[in-house]
This record gives sequence, structure tokens and C-alpha cells, in this order.
Amino acid sequence: MSDIVTIINLAYVAAAALFITGLKLLSHPDTAKKGNFVSAVGMLVAVVVTLLDQQIISYHYILLGFVLGGAFGAWKAKTVEMTAMPEMVSLFNGYGGAASLLLGWATLAGMNVLTLNTESTFTFVTLFFTILVGGITFSGSVVAWGKLSGKMSSKAVIFKGLRELSILHLIAMVVVGYLFATDPGNVIWIYCAIALSLSFGLWATISIGGADMPVVIALLNSYSGVAASAAGLATGNTILIVTGLLVGASGLILTNIMCKAMNRSLMNVLLSGFAKPVEAGEKIEGEIKVLAAQDAFYVLEAAQAVLVVPGYGMAVAQAQHAVRELQSLLEENGCTVDYAIHAVAGRMPGHMNVLLAEADVPYDQLYEMDDVNPRMENYDVVIVIGANDVVNPAAKEMKGSPIYGMPVIEAHRAKTVFVLKRSANAGFAGVDNPLFFKDNTRMVLGDAKETINSIIREFGDD
Repeated sequence: MSDIVTIINLAYVAAAALFITGLKLLSHPDTAKKGNFVSAVGMLVAVVVTLLDQQIISYHYILLGFVLGGAFGAWKAKTVEMTAMPEMVSLFNGYGGAASLLLGWATLAGMNVLTLNTESTFTFVTLFFTILVGGITFSGSVVAWGKLSGKMSSKAVIFKGLRELSILHLIAMVVVGYLFATDPGNVIWIYCAIALSLSFGLWATISIGGADMPVVIALLNSYSGVAASAAGLATGNTILIVTGLLVGASGLILTNIMCKAMNRSLMNVLLSGFAKPVEAGEKIEGEIKVLAAQDAFYVLEAAQAVLVVPGYGMAVAQAQHAVRELQSLLEENGCTVDYAIHAVAGRMPGHMNVLLAEADVPYDQLYEMDDVNPRMENYDVVIVIGANDVVNPAAKEMKGSPIYGMPVIEAHRAKTVFVLKRSANAGFAGVDNPLFFKDNTRMVLGDAKETINSIIREFGDD
């Protein structure tokens, strides 16, 4: 028996090592696919060993879940558009939270009267915490999915009494948690915990605006890890504790990085719905200068240094491959091409990196905001593709702007700026962009992919 326990523990250690190795490999596009595969193998080992350890009598429902879940996952991975990747990631976070909630609930339901009376208080506290965080993660992720997918308004939903309702929720969680830990046999407390967690996740997320959704996704990812770790403590599963801590810690680190990129604290993001409305900034006056794609070609043909700033609009237009082709033509013409990636560009962390990696853009040509801003004047042309808020000079120039103080890519300091957008409307944050009215800015309106292909054809005809 001791030999079996040793083998199981060694398998858990191997699975944990695979998770850590996979996480390390995910840090670079060249090894990201391998990292994903290594992590998946680690999860397979963990699941198989856990099933063997628990001495499952019947595998019928487990195999059914494996087949259905695997088929659904494979189908989504093959059919999902890159523009829909953020909301899919949000749903995956929600699935993780729901799984933790159901695991905690099932663990409690499987306890007999003797176990309920003899189990330690710590076990019931961790079970309650698992259900609470899992429920918050699930409902919050569903709301984030709705905002990102356009199923609901991306604006913060504020109503009278929201602050008081949230405070009552927090008080109720503490009270119900105490009652549950002292009287776990009473099922009413577990139902109250589930209801409170789901409703709190709903209120907490609808009050956050769409511009903050990338931060919310990262935070909910961390929550899903915390819930899984708590579930591991409640069930005595070592590998669940380890994986939960890895996900929770990495998600929290990413959240912190993104908050710094927005020059805001995490509490400021989470409580943005309770803040007083920011007074409107000064009205932007001026004339937008529109340029045809054919005329943009002549400027690019003479350029010696070009910077590309991708945004969500590039994902919508699926223009990354056209951008890569344009890059090759510019380089053949003796021009250097760099890419500036803002930490919150797109709808999720790393969204632009994934798109450009898909188009085989060399990773060493991708630069962070702090790397390109000091030498912005050296670029002959900055091509802004679908980005808006991350290049908005209102963050530095307009104190009344809701994004004032947020670090941005200072494209307006370049010699010439081409903005490729369908229109001059405000971005996802709903803030007008004075960059469009700058003397050195030209708007190249239309679908970004078609615009870039038009420029590419001009290179071919030259």
C-alpha cells in the first residue's frame, strides 16, 4: 500500500513539474505551443492519477464527460475567431470557477452525519471559501464574456443602492460563512453561500466599464486558481493545491502588470463603478485630415523607420498577415519596422502578441511602450491599426479626461501618423481621441486589411 502511495505522490510531483515547465515555455511565442502541450500532459497525468487514487467504481460518467468535454474543447479551439478569443478566455475562467464550486458542493454532499460532526472546522471554512470564490468567478466571468462579446453593454452599469447592496453582500458572506462552519449539516447555508457568490460576482462585474475588462479577465483568472487551491485544501488533493497556486499567483502578477500599465491601482479598477463621474474634458476642436491608401504608399515608400501600433481593430479586420507582408516589402525597400505593444491593447492580456505571432512576426521586433516612447521622434511614420485608447494623447493633455494619467504610446510625437480605422469614433473606453486632429496625423478610413492590401498592391505596381 505504501508503494502505491509513493507512486501516486511521485506522479503528482511529475505533474507539478510539467505545469511549471509549461508555464515557463508559455513566456515566449516560439515555445508557447510546446508549453501548452507540456501543461496539458501534466494535467492528464494529474487527472489519471487522481482517479486511480480515489478507486473509482464506475467510469461511465467520467468517460462521458471526458469525450463531451474533449470534443467541445477541440471544436472551440478550431472554430474560434481571434477576435472572439478574449471572451472565450473569460468563459474558460468561469468554467474553472464553476468546477471549483461544484467540487466543494459535491464534497459536502458526500459527507455522512459522522463526518459532518467530526471533520475539522478548517475543512468547512475551506469548503465555504471554495464555493464562494468559485461562484464569484463564474458569474463575474459570464458578465465579462457578455461585455466583451457585445451581448451586453460594455459601459459600467450603475444603479442607486449598488454600494449598499455590495456592502450587505459582504456582511452576509461573513455571517453565512460562520453559520456554515458551525452548522455544516444544515443545507440552507450552502444554498445561501452559492446564491451570495453568484449575485456578488454579477454586481461586482457589471459595475466595471469595458475598458477595464482586460484587467478583470486577469483577476478572474487569478480567482479561478484561488478557488481551485482552496478546493485542494478541502479535499486533501496536493496537485490541486499546487496548480491552483500557480494559476492564482500568475494571474495576480499579470493583473498587477496591467494595472501599472494603466497607472491605476487594483482597488481603483474594482471600485470604478462607485467613483464619482469624471467631468467631461475640454471639447476637441479641429479638422480631421483624410488620406487615401494610394497616397499613404508614397509616404511609406520614402520612410526609413516605421512603427506599427496594433489594436483590437487589427483583430477585427484580421489584418495581421497583411501587416506582415507590408513589413517585408518595407524592409526590402531599406526601411526598419518595429511594433509597439501596449499592455492593455486588445481585449485580453497578450492579445496583440498572439495575433502577430500567428503571422510569424519576429518576436524581437515587438517592443513595449517604454522602449519606443523615448525614440518616438525618430520614426518617420507610425501606423496605428485599430488602436485608440492606447495612443490617446488625452491621457497626458486633458486633465478632465477619464483616462488622464494612463501611460500611452506617444504616437503623436512621430513625424507622421497614419490611423487606420473604419471611422473617427471613440474607442472602447468611449473617450474621444485628439490624435485624430493633430497636424501630423492622417486618417486612412476603411477596413484595415483592405487598406493595407491596397498599399501592398502599390508596392507591386511600383
